[in-house]
Amino acid sequence: MSGGAVAGLIASGAFAVLALFGCFVLLKLGKIFDEAAARVRQTGAAIDEGTARVRQAGATVDEVNVALAHVNKELDRVDAITANVQSITTNVSSLTSLFAATLGGPMVRVAALSYGVRQAATKRTRSEVESRVKSQMKADKAGKADKAARRTGADDAGLPSVAGATEGRRGGH
Repeated sequence: MSGGAVAGLIASGAFAVLALFGCFVLLKLGKIFDEAAARVRQTGAAIDEGTARVRQAGATVDEVNVALAHVNKELDRVDAITANVQSITTNVSSLTSLFAATLGGPMVRVAALSYGVRQAATKRTRSEVESRVKSQMKADKAGKADKAARRTGADDAGLPSVAGATEGRRGGH
């Protein structure tokens, strides 16, 4: 073997090692590409899932927008009702003021007059009853005193009581 053959053999060995190293690098690079492809597939699935969630969120936002539109319509109705109630309240307040100004004074006077008449009638009735009771009590006391005096005088004389005789005459005999 000559020097050129040894050099060719060394060159071919170096080329074989280089080819093996290249195959090893390509094998590792293939695994990296497979892993990257798997990651891309996972990312694609996650993106698809995210897209589905975004679509679902978009549908939810659409539903919320429809609900808000409905709420806005109802709020417009409530605003109209509130304006009508405010108008009615103003009208009732004005009507109450007019009623108070027109009929309030005379009604207060009539109420005061009726109160005064009732109080006067009550005092008059009470005073009449009191005077009747007092006069009746005085008459009863005077009658009892008369009877007691007559009994005492008749008993002292030994004569029958005159009070009984006069009472009999008064009774309609």
